[in-house]
Amino acid sequence: MTDLLPDAEQPANTGGTPAKRSPREGGLLRASGVTGSMTLVSRILGLVRDVVIARIFGTSEGADAFFLANRIPNFMRRLFAEGAFNQAFVPVLSEYRTTKSLPDVQRLINAVAGSLGGFLLLLTVVMVVAAPLVAVPLAIGFTDEPQKFALFVEMLRITFPYLLLISMTALCGSILNSYGKFAVPALTPALLNISLIACSFLLAPYLRVPEVALAWGVLIAGFAQLLFQLPFLARMQLLPKPRLEREHEGVGRIIRLMIPALFGVSVSQINLLFDSIIASLLVTGSVSWLYFSDRLMELPLGTFGIAIGVVVLPSLSRRHAEASAEEFAETLDWAIRLVCLIAIPAMLALVLIAEPLLVTLFQNDNFSSNDVVMASGSLRAYAVGLLAFMAIKVFAPGFYARQNTRTPVRIGVIAMLVNMGLNVLFYLMGFAHVGLALATSIAAFLNAGLLLAGLRKEGVFQFQSGWLVFALRLLTANMALALYLTVLSGAWQEWLDWSMWHKIGQLTLLVAGGVCVYALSLFVAGLRWHHVHR
Repeated sequence: MTDLLPDAEQPANTGGTPAKRSPREGGLLRASGVTGSMTLVSRILGLVRDVVIARIFGTSEGADAFFLANRIPNFMRRLFAEGAFNQAFVPVLSEYRTTKSLPDVQRLINAVAGSLGGFLLLLTVVMVVAAPLVAVPLAIGFTDEPQKFALFVEMLRITFPYLLLISMTALCGSILNSYGKFAVPALTPALLNISLIACSFLLAPYLRVPEVALAWGVLIAGFAQLLFQLPFLARMQLLPKPRLEREHEGVGRIIRLMIPALFGVSVSQINLLFDSIIASLLVTGSVSWLYFSDRLMELPLGTFGIAIGVVVLPSLSRRHAEASAEEFAETLDWAIRLVCLIAIPAMLALVLIAEPLLVTLFQNDNFSSNDVVMASGSLRAYAVGLLAFMAIKVFAPGFYARQNTRTPVRIGVIAMLVNMGLNVLFYLMGFAHVGLALATSIAAFLNAGLLLAGLRKEGVFQFQSGWLVFALRLLTANMALALYLTVLSGAWQEWLDWSMWHKIGQLTLLVAGGVCVYALSLFVAGLRWHHVHR
């Protein structure tokens, strides 16, 4: 697969002196585009996967059990893979790449693979054996229903080994990203979606409990994702060969950075996990409603927010290693402007056309109009926090690129405690699953706000010139978008009576037309390519 980022053309540094920066380096928007476009392929497949799951399995007890069982390894994946590990590993790897030889980089990768893989293998064995005990606090609401609880335990045992496989995949992806190979890691998650879709059609009909096919689909995907990336690393001569080197200096630094970051960088995932645990106390379907609304919110977040964060971290790490404070601040400012440009209209769209989206994508005999109403409430609550969720993907790397994990940890703990407190409060107030989603969004804004304040206090981020004009252009374009969506969407109950093709056509008109209205409004307001290109 061809990588389009100029950095990717530069060979690894094979000497002991620092590698020179390419004069063509700096195409961050292009890199984000590569990552975003590849991620978009995966997200579209993810949307197809969710449509298939909703229409085949609906909001059944088995679906609730799977979504919660799958959330456990995914939550820990964010801690040990994309989350804390990635934020600790990439800066150290970037420093090694800049200042050390290729054999030194290979030795670091081998040592990290041995330490991470060994620990996660031991954890996986313990969790699979102790699943019935571990399941009690994780699915406390299922304990009154023995069959549902037993199904949860079975699925947890099948899905948990995915943590080991996807964490090693994330290690490979971090190496590829650090060397400018953004396309391969961004495309890798598509294999999970393909596996789940295939198992829904090919395996589910032959199982006593059809939803168990989804658990097997997750495990199969773990092997496929890891094997997919290995040939690209072999071609780069950076294939991980796990070795235990407890005294390796780089591993020690990564561990010191990673331990406190386990909380700080994955607060949103801890919040979502806590949401699911409380949701297990609510009526059947609550976990599924939260899942489907979260997945729709994740479409813009996963496509653009994470893509920007993935590209920004290695760049910030290099700027810090090169002691380029001005470019460090400019990169952060560029990234947050891009986040605002994408997150605000996405938030508006999810809020204004929540029901038409859910009706078109999910509604059928297994996903009723009541499910649409319930899921639309949590979708709006999640959508309100979309700007904050994306901002965290930019602000957190501003700390981790400088190998500062203490500040985000303190902020993360504060946000997590506030979220948990709001979860309990909204649960007691009878807000049900919508309250859980709203609590997550409020905590995300607190997290993002405190991260921004910390960056400004440390003097590494300053708002660059032009923000007032940029904000006015955003306001104008988003008002035009809101008017367009409100007028064309109409009453959502009418959508229930339309044919599938009519729904798809109208939704396409809303989405594609909305994008055109937004882009045209930005252009009329004076925004040009050079304002966002970096």
